[in-house]
Amino acid sequence: MKLKFFYLLLFSFCLISTVKAQDADVTVKEVTGYLKSSNTAELAKNFASTIELIILSEEDVYSKIQAEIILKDFFSKHQPISAKVIHLLDSNPNYRFAVVSLKTENGNFRISYSLKDTGGQYLITDMRIELEKE
Repeated sequence: MKLKFFYLLLFSFCLISTVKAQDADVTVKEVTGYLKSSNTAELAKNFASTIELIILSEEDVYSKIQAEIILKDFFSKHQPISAKVIHLLDSNPNYRFAVVSLKTENGNFRISYSLKDTGGQYLITDMRIELEKE
């Protein structure tokens, strides 16, 4: 009887841990929503400790805080109208890649970014914003 209880408790713990890990993962849909609403605060919560950020011709590796400030400046100049995922790679359990078409008041952009599993949580490690080719 004690052995059954132990196995039931162990199974329950594993199930709860799996559900919590899935809840902690940021999804491509959520990131796209943050881009569409220019919510840099929520977006930055999902950055790795450093992020390679390329915006048009500017490229560097920044801290989470620096990257948030730079993106906030970008969105202040380019207010989003719509965002749509145009490419998604999520077949690798440790890596996700997405390309988003972002329409703004001042032009259209293509945003690509990578999410990597870093200790059980997907974090954005790089982001590229470039003019969308017509």
